[in-house]
Amino acid sequence: MAESDYVPLFETKQVKGRLLFRCIAASIFLGICFIVMYRSEEKLRDGLGLDCFFLSYGSVFIGFSPPFEKELPGIDIFVCTADPLIEPPSMVVNTVLSVMAYDYPPEKLSIYLSDDGGSDLTFYAMLEAANFSKTWLPFCKKFRVEPTSPEAYFRTASEALGDAVNVKDWLSVKKLYEEMKMRIEATIKLNRIPDHIRKQHKGFREWDFVLSKHDHQTILQILIDGRDSNAEDIEGNPLPTLVYLAREKRPQHHHHFKAGSMNALIRVSSRISNGPIILNVDCDMYSNNSKAIKYSLCLFMDEKKGDEIAYIQFLQSFDNLTKNEIYASSFRVLQQLELHGLDAIGGPCYNGSGCFHRREALCGKKYEKNYKVDWKKVSDAKADESATFLEETCKVLASCTFEHNTTWGKEMGLIYGFLVEDIITGLNIQCKGWKSMYLSPERDGFLGVAPITLLQTLVQHKRWMDGHLQVFLSRYCPLLYGYKKIPVKLRLAYCPYNLWAANCLATLYIVVVPCLCLLKGISLFPKISSPWVFPFAYVAFVHRAYSLNEFLWCGGTFRGWCNNQRMWLFNRTTAYFFALFETILKLLGYSQLNFVVTAKVADNEALKRYDGELIEFGATSPMFDILATLAMLNLFGSFGALKKVILDVDEDLQVLDKFGLQILLCFVLVTINLPVYRALFFRNDNGKMPSSVTYKSIIFAMLACTATMCFAASIFLGICFIFMYRAMFFPVGGKAERWTWIGLFLSELWFCLYWFFTTVSRWNSVYRLPYIDRLSQRFGKELPGIDIFVCTADPLMEPPSMVVNTVLSVMAYDYPHEKLNIYLSDDGGSDLTFYAMLEAANFSKTWLPFCKKLKVEPTSPEAYFRTASEPVNAEWLSVKVNLILISCTHIV
Repeated sequence: MAESDYVPLFETKQVKGRLLFRCIAASIFLGICFIVMYRSEEKLRDGLGLDCFFLSYGSVFIGFSPPFEKELPGIDIFVCTADPLIEPPSMVVNTVLSVMAYDYPPEKLSIYLSDDGGSDLTFYAMLEAANFSKTWLPFCKKFRVEPTSPEAYFRTASEALGDAVNVKDWLSVKKLYEEMKMRIEATIKLNRIPDHIRKQHKGFREWDFVLSKHDHQTILQILIDGRDSNAEDIEGNPLPTLVYLAREKRPQHHHHFKAGSMNALIRVSSRISNGPIILNVDCDMYSNNSKAIKYSLCLFMDEKKGDEIAYIQFLQSFDNLTKNEIYASSFRVLQQLELHGLDAIGGPCYNGSGCFHRREALCGKKYEKNYKVDWKKVSDAKADESATFLEETCKVLASCTFEHNTTWGKEMGLIYGFLVEDIITGLNIQCKGWKSMYLSPERDGFLGVAPITLLQTLVQHKRWMDGHLQVFLSRYCPLLYGYKKIPVKLRLAYCPYNLWAANCLATLYIVVVPCLCLLKGISLFPKISSPWVFPFAYVAFVHRAYSLNEFLWCGGTFRGWCNNQRMWLFNRTTAYFFALFETILKLLGYSQLNFVVTAKVADNEALKRYDGELIEFGATSPMFDILATLAMLNLFGSFGALKKVILDVDEDLQVLDKFGLQILLCFVLVTINLPVYRALFFRNDNGKMPSSVTYKSIIFAMLACTATMCFAASIFLGICFIFMYRAMFFPVGGKAERWTWIGLFLSELWFCLYWFFTTVSRWNSVYRLPYIDRLSQRFGKELPGIDIFVCTADPLMEPPSMVVNTVLSVMAYDYPHEKLNIYLSDDGGSDLTFYAMLEAANFSKTWLPFCKKLKVEPTSPEAYFRTASEPVNAEWLSVKVNLILISCTHIV
């Protein structure tokens, strides 16, 4: 294309508010400088303990820096699931159906479900999804359904709108979906596949040789062969390819968790569809925007800038968040500000789901300046062999021994040996010369399921922080591994995330020490009457005020921000601490890598408490022991402060003057812990704090207070032993004051350094604005095929109905369906999932035209009918009624 004919497929815009952020950041930095000066003047007299806190306090304040239809590439979509109990097959099905329903040529979509649970229940669910997709995909296409997950769609669209014909279609599709969902859930409740269902598909015979979920052969079934002329929906439109994969597992071979599952999908898909673009989504994260593929292609296929892009990370959002986000699961500021900042300095990290990859980059290819993609050549690269032949020949690609003596997991595919295989893989790709980009369209590309209990949230954060710190302490440390490979700013920007776990030490110090020192009468902050109080007050107030402003600007609420601050404290004092401790044990060889899948289901009572924004404790855990003990410790400190003020009438003003900031800090911590006190003493539901935790917290807090009265250094944890060797350098003042001052100085110093690292990523944020209309004008019929991979692992934890909704949602993408190929990878190897996919395949014939006709968003049937509260038309109502009737049949 001539230079004069070039019209960009996307543009880059600077984020607003950069000047304001930089001014505030500079003023906070000035305040930190005054705090350092204060500590420097006071350290010889009273010690250095508190220097760290406010320096570190600033550290978290990082900123805001902040063609051709026939040429469209094939898209391979990977959906990963691991356990049908934790990730119910019905959920997996919805994800699979949602990606099957992408607005993209279905013949260029290939969806692969990786079932690491090897469950016949998940396989059955995928059979149902495959069948249902024949109705769902045309339904989505016809009515332009959004979201394309059936569950999400029918949940949001509770009634159909429009004329009688549309209402009839809507009710019909909904009836079919509800029937499919009921069949899947009834089978899961039965916990086995009935004989009459087993006879419906040859794939169920594979489970005759399955010993357990950890010991079975490769199970590979092409549920829908998009190349087959008979693979059509109910309106005669081609269907995406849908593949179920449960890779081989043997007890004597390490399977490398999700990274191993993804690498198996990469190899199998390269043989079946070989789409140049790969989308991977978790089984609980359905497609919420049927145009997501086209958005990503606007970046990948741009003539000037597209060839250097390795992956495009979409915003990760959740559809089950409460109004005030009780567990702070949305990561609003991180995703809406910080990742845009990373986009401007080399590209965001790979977050594990909702990410479009260039296959060549994911397979280890290094970027070269003269690299160019001929989309015409890669747009039609599917295998010519029969589905049966491919099923047999591709099994070896997912075997336990295939990777032996190869570079898979080292240079090719996802990197092994890390809990955060996504982060390390993205970094490795960037270090090979590729760039990444971040997309957050007005309509979220994907919606997932956030944890609904506090323990689930803490466990999830522990795994993330453990993995991030593991990366920082490995040879892949961004500061060293990225030297001369990626920009300095990007190397620094990785550090805040890699060092999240290390924040626990400074945070624990700040939460524990000032409170205990208040009980002993040790002052750690300047007097209220001293001019030195202003930099402390300024940094604390402005930092929090700006944090609140950012949160509100990103669409949050004031109560949501308060919950965010509470979870900030809870995570840093529990999840981060255990992550740090476990990482150290792994480095010493006392612990092994363990990947924990977060449960996606909960009982009805817990759901009610979650919807009522009541924090769910209700379990015994060392994390809760720490939370409760710290809460009681601060409560005792507050009582001690009140005692000093009330009983020492003659000296109350002097007490407030000397300990004012310490008392304020203590009461702020008590306020943050109010839900903990309520759970300890006032709640009677099953979500209250267990009695054993209550007793232990009171005892531990009292012991800590007693130990402090005897010798203040005993509360400094392991840090105090290091400080004892340095006592000789501070001959002036008492030992308690001296050691306390040292610890807090180090805490403040740490947070200051952390704040500097974090500011780098948000200093110059950008947004990506794809021009879908230009994509169609430019490429037209040459748009590439898209292979969509949907992964599931266990039909009990990832319900086939959920998988079906995901598959249907991606099948209904706003993209030529003949160029869409959806692949479902069922690592659970479940015939339930397989059956669900058959249902999805059948339902897609109705769903896809329905989505297209009504422009449905989301294209997951469940999500769409759940969010669309009123009927769109008669067809809409008909689809929903049909789903309801199906559900009734299942119940019977």
